[in-house]
Amino acid sequence: MTLKLGVPSKGRLMEKTFDWFAERGISLRRTGSEREYAGAVDGVDGIELVLLSAGEIPRELAAGRVQLGVTGSDLVREKIADWETKIRELEPLGFGHADLIIAVPKFWADVDTLADLDAAAAAFRATHGFRLRIATKYHRLVREFLREAGVADYQLVDSQGATEGTVKNLTAEAVADITSTGETLRANHLKMLSDGCVHKSQATLFRSRRAGWSDEMRASFTELSARLGLGD
Repeated sequence: MTLKLGVPSKGRLMEKTFDWFAERGISLRRTGSEREYAGAVDGVDGIELVLLSAGEIPRELAAGRVQLGVTGSDLVREKIADWETKIRELEPLGFGHADLIIAVPKFWADVDTLADLDAAAAAFRATHGFRLRIATKYHRLVREFLREAGVADYQLVDSQGATEGTVKNLTAEAVADITSTGETLRANHLKMLSDGCVHKSQATLFRSRRAGWSDEMRASFTELSARLGLGD
């Protein structure tokens, strides 16, 4: 059996992943057209390149269908419950930076912290008879973060589109979303809470903890680790 390395199948995340490996003497390349999700690894024997969407890679790692994978640290934490028991973080790659943050309307002058948000949520429910809505794609991460911060009287509403626009469209009162520059927040008259950073994400190399590695796979991983400078 060969060791399978899952890499994002398109865009800057794929290009930067290819560059990161190339800088360390490992060549990743497609072996067909852009419509074919197949590739090869040159520089270490016994490794197969599998091109997947970044969102699929956490699931494939947790299931052990790929043994190594590059994806955003936010996606692993969001998609896999108790992820550390199933997946091991090997190396942050230094690109694909984005922060998952909580943001509220700018005109909420008295709301700057999570404690302020908790008070505003209680007042909102007392006034309107339903919980303050926070639009997000990241239900697991946001729910855990707000629970630890002691924020109550809110509800998460799913957003698979332009999350920052939900406040303007009156489908949510606040948002929890990924931002890299903050420009979209400002354009939609939103502000990040001063202590509202849920997770600082970046592209990361992960390893599956699932059993079933053959001696050949372990040998390939040992050689790859040495080439990449991963250590133990």
